[in-house]
Amino acid sequence: MALSNTPNNDAPHSSNPVLNHTCVSTVNVTADLSHLMVAPNQLYLACDLSHMAFSSTAELGGLVRHLGQTRAIEALKFGVGIHQDGYNLYVLGSPGLGKQTTVQALLAKEAKEVRLAKEAYDWCYINNFADSHKPLVLRLAKGYGHKLRLDMAHFIEDILLAIPAAFETDEYQLAVQAIHDEYSRTEDQALAEVANKAAKNNIMMLRTPNGWTLGPKKDGKVITPEEFDVMPEEVRHAISRVVEEIQDELKQVLLKIPFWQKHTRDKIHALNREISHTTITQYAVELETAYQAFANVIAFIESVKHDILERADAFRKVGLEQKNTRAKHDNLSELFSDYQVNVLVDNSFTQGVPVVFEDNPTYQNLMGRIEHMAQFGTLLTDFSLIKPGALHLANGGYLVLEASKVLSSLYSWEGLKRALAGHEIKMESLEQLLSLASTISLQPEPIPLQVKVVLTGSRLLYYLLKQYDPEFSQLFKVAVDFAEDMGRDNQSCELYAQMIANLQQQKKLLALNKKAVERVIEHCSRLAQDNEKVSLHMGGLIDLLQESDYWAHQAGRSVITHSDVQKVIDARHYRLDQIHERLQEEIVRGIYLLNTHGKKVAQVNGLSVIELGDYAFGRPSRITATARLGIGKVIDIEREVELGGAIHSKGVMILAAYLAYYYAKDVPLALSASLVFEQSYGLVEGDSASAAELCALLSALGDIELNQYLAVTGSVNQHGEIQPIGGVNEKIEGFFDVCYAQGLQSLHGLKDKNSVQGVIIPRANLKHLMLKSAVVEAVAAKQFVVYAVSHIDEVMQLLSDLPVGNLNAKGRYPKESFKGKIQSRVLKLSALNRRYARGGVVVQSAVSKNSKKVSGKNKQ
Repeated sequence: MALSNTPNNDAPHSSNPVLNHTCVSTVNVTADLSHLMVAPNQLYLACDLSHMAFSSTAELGGLVRHLGQTRAIEALKFGVGIHQDGYNLYVLGSPGLGKQTTVQALLAKEAKEVRLAKEAYDWCYINNFADSHKPLVLRLAKGYGHKLRLDMAHFIEDILLAIPAAFETDEYQLAVQAIHDEYSRTEDQALAEVANKAAKNNIMMLRTPNGWTLGPKKDGKVITPEEFDVMPEEVRHAISRVVEEIQDELKQVLLKIPFWQKHTRDKIHALNREISHTTITQYAVELETAYQAFANVIAFIESVKHDILERADAFRKVGLEQKNTRAKHDNLSELFSDYQVNVLVDNSFTQGVPVVFEDNPTYQNLMGRIEHMAQFGTLLTDFSLIKPGALHLANGGYLVLEASKVLSSLYSWEGLKRALAGHEIKMESLEQLLSLASTISLQPEPIPLQVKVVLTGSRLLYYLLKQYDPEFSQLFKVAVDFAEDMGRDNQSCELYAQMIANLQQQKKLLALNKKAVERVIEHCSRLAQDNEKVSLHMGGLIDLLQESDYWAHQAGRSVITHSDVQKVIDARHYRLDQIHERLQEEIVRGIYLLNTHGKKVAQVNGLSVIELGDYAFGRPSRITATARLGIGKVIDIEREVELGGAIHSKGVMILAAYLAYYYAKDVPLALSASLVFEQSYGLVEGDSASAAELCALLSALGDIELNQYLAVTGSVNQHGEIQPIGGVNEKIEGFFDVCYAQGLQSLHGLKDKNSVQGVIIPRANLKHLMLKSAVVEAVAAKQFVVYAVSHIDEVMQLLSDLPVGNLNAKGRYPKESFKGKIQSRVLKLSALNRRYARGGVVVQSAVSKNSKKVSGKNKQ
């Protein structure tokens, strides 16, 4: 609900939900004070659109945007347009002002103009082949991230087919055969040389399963051991020398064979590498050509080519296994995930720059997260499991967050501030921040951040952050303050009517006739608590129109009428009015004590404003006072029992100051008094009861009877001036409901013309009056009265039916005036105080102790 510009100094807060008590005291109508009576036409300012030529909103055209929010829109455009560090925005205002809708519309327009950056980028994470725990970042032009991912997947698929195919060609087979033939020739030639030498020396060289065997021969046959033994010794020695010599040469040849085999394998490996390199290079040419403008992508492709070359055998094996099978794509993602591209942010379809609204700004939703997979009881992760956060998605554009949600989420606020201050998104898990990580994690390369953050929230939260968070002022330099209401005049009413027509047409509701539009504007003035303003809470206005549409359909009407709008207001009141009805019933049944007739000393009727969510109503309260000999202290019983707030206690202290200044300026104020809200069991706060409390106190002091027909509300200062309060409509209606339930009496039908029931309000609150029709009608019929006063003397005149009185030359008021009665009592108490002082007795004032301090021998 929009509040008026007057201070809302509501008095007591009652026990249950939230109670804002404001005191009102019964007063008698005096003929000489009739000028204080408020005319019926001042109680409700009706809306008159007769100067507008339309019968229903269907005839109203022209789009009205941001009505009454010129200040906020200018601030919003400034914050969005300036591109300096720290100029992020905080949009402040109460819920229902249309902050989110306005921000969304403006950012959508600004985003298309691409004013924050030249363009939005795609952001990708790729494998770091040098250190897999530190993935690298790729920044690509819009749309290239998705394209690169697909191109890399197709490239790997092509390589899986191309490498095995390259090793199946005739050229490759011939080259391999040539290498093997060269090895065979080298081995055969070396063995043939040894065999020739052995043959020239009649030595036979035979290959056996266990190796080579050398032996002398004769007539083409190997000599048997028996034949060798019968040979002369010289011959045997000669043959043995030759065999050993050839055997040594054979050993040398045999020792060279592993080297020749290794050389052959190396040549085959080199051939394979050459074939693989050629194949990879051929297939990478198209890929490199497509991304030649991106140096970081070319570097990535080079790393991929080098790694594939090192793993060519694995590609060859997998390629052969996957050839002509449908499962190759699954294996590709599992076996060759190192070559994938993890597209973190894809702005392919983003027009202008991104605008992101994050409704659940947890730390991970803001900063991103690193997921894990469970394999054989172990949690594993890699760069492909890095997931983006709202900051990644909004990078280069705008991010809109609700301040209360960011602050209530663990580490979100700190993470956001760190990212904005450092101009980078450094991805760390909460487990790492809290030192609870027990699994292998990653350290992704930070992503440069350029984003405009827009926080939306309440004014209270904004000023709390300004006060207690030094970094907030450095990071959020632009405040966008949405107005709660706007002035109400003919021009603004015309614009408001057009805005109602816009909302009706946008929501596809029935059109409103002129009387319905007038009633809507009047109700919005009531919501603003000011008859010269209208509320700008779009949420409540839309609800009102939608519910009016429902009741119009229920009645079978083709347009929304005044009665449909009134039906909405009455139905809402009825749905939430049960507690109010029960409280009124307690008053009528005499359970809750309240007098609305007759006269009482030191007793004043008051009003409490009870707030239950967005529903408020007035409830009468009784205020009583006592006065006795003391030391000038006014006891606030509510404060003594810790049910009184600081503002209420301040108001009571002001009463003591008023009494001392006006009635005991030259003598001691030998008074002790107490004030209390009867049958109040909850917190009492606010000073709007101080006028009624002062009247009760003056009545107790001067033994003056006060009329119980009127109720008093208002704050009073030390000079007796009546100050404005909040919730004046609910307070008047609260007392009226009690009087109505007990039966209103017409002024013309009363013997005592001063006993018409009514209320006394501050004159400054006249601009806030938008009372319900029943009150206005009762005032017009002279069954109820509303007085507007400016000073406490006027209140006392109305309550006591006594004149104020003027000071004479001796500084005394007339005895029959209410000031004279009070002055007389003060002087009597002062005399008593001096009398006791001469006797050595010092009078104390206390609530909990009824004792006297006695000096000398005068003990009692």
